[in-house]
Amino acid sequence: MNRRTFGRLLTASLSLSLLLSAPLAQAADEAPDALIKRVSSDVLDNIKADKTALVGDMGKIIALVDSKVMPNVNFTRMTASAVGRNWRQATPEQKKRLQEEFKTLLIRTYSGALSQVRDQSISVKPLRAAPADTEVVVHTEVLGRGDPVQLDYRMEKTPSGWKIYDLNVLGVWLVETYRTQFAQEINAKGVDGLIASLEQRNKSNASEKKS
Repeated sequence: MNRRTFGRLLTASLSLSLLLSAPLAQAADEAPDALIKRVSSDVLDNIKADKTALVGDMGKIIALVDSKVMPNVNFTRMTASAVGRNWRQATPEQKKRLQEEFKTLLIRTYSGALSQVRDQSISVKPLRAAPADTEVVVHTEVLGRGDPVQLDYRMEKTPSGWKIYDLNVLGVWLVETYRTQFAQEINAKGVDGLIASLEQRNKSNASEKKS
């Protein structure tokens, strides 16, 4: 599976199943699989009903992802896990820059995938977890044209509800994939080199969206 295909599967699937509109109080008490199952159809309906977004209003899609999707991800944990052992050696300013650039990268990728949503639906598998568990894996499949797409979520329980900190598409975990890429950049050019590389990639992605 090439990088573009992986990105489309990953980001479209994530965007379909993240919490967009559930009240925080309800989300805090809701089981992780129930949360994903309940809101997925609402998310699909919102995307399909928004004709402007579907014809390529990237500014609108980016704003949607930034304000509605990202608050439901433990982004600090995701970034730290992707950077790996080098996170501990990074300065506070470097950590701030890494999170900013990584967030921008994912938002741009998610937004591109959202514009591809047409007739997908999601099937959530029964959750195998104990009531006291604070970390779980939710297994789902994205259904549409072609074969079902495996999508698994690593989630943790927080005071404000369940948060996603990693996900698996067709057997490939997001954080592990980025950890390998980031380690290569850091080994070659250090943490500042990784930040510069992410910044350049984001500028290139922004230029491509405008063209």
